[in-house]
Amino acid sequence: MAGITLKPGLRVFISAGASGIGRAIADMLIENGARVHICDVSQQHLSDFKAAHPGHGASLCDVSDEKAVQSLFAEVEASLGGLDALINNAGIAGPTGTVDEISPAEWRRTLDVCLTSQFLCAHFAVPMLRQAQDGAIINLSSAAGRFGYAFRTPYSAAKWGVVGFTHSLAKELGPAGIRVNAILPGIIRGPRMTGVIRDRADQVGVPYEEMEGQYLSRISMRRMTEPQDVAAMALFLLSPAGINMSGQAIGVDGNVEAL
Repeated sequence: MAGITLKPGLRVFISAGASGIGRAIADMLIENGARVHICDVSQQHLSDFKAAHPGHGASLCDVSDEKAVQSLFAEVEASLGGLDALINNAGIAGPTGTVDEISPAEWRRTLDVCLTSQFLCAHFAVPMLRQAQDGAIINLSSAAGRFGYAFRTPYSAAKWGVVGFTHSLAKELGPAGIRVNAILPGIIRGPRMTGVIRDRADQVGVPYEEMEGQYLSRISMRRMTEPQDVAAMALFLLSPAGINMSGQAIGVDGNVEAL
């Protein structure tokens, strides 16, 4: 990305980094000289990442599992020799339904993957980040972290939680030189959003194209967010240009007006 440079050899861990937003971030950071270690739950996506980036680390891990995350960060330390930045990207769409239709198990799983995983990764990453001269954490929230989102209550609750977690960590870790920010993407072009729109269209009995149009009509720019848009913001926040950015919840969404 023109005009933005990273500290040479910046050591970065990205959860769910083998596809979607995570892969776009990994690709852009590697292109700009970072040393990256990712994890993912998909062996196929990990294999694709390793083929594209053979000099970088990749682990199979469900970051909602405490023991698995503990082992993961031992691998990260061995792979990178320390850590300069943590990117908490893992998340799932969760169920679409009314509060009485959504099961407690679906609720717990959505919060485990979208919120608790960020706590677990920070828990094991922060001791390494404290040793960095200018450590950074980026937590992926969502436009659903600033709007109520009917029929997507587990997802929205988790993403609001990510913003609160981010503000709290920024205060806690700032004196250690660690800046903490959240990125709030909008409607990301890709298979997950296609599934969300399809489920909502089916629920209310309208064609997919009509429901997609309703989503786009609530975005000022009338366009979906590309994964590369989010990656560009991550690159900025990890660069020297973002050195005084902390405690911010930054929308990268074309200005979502409502959900």
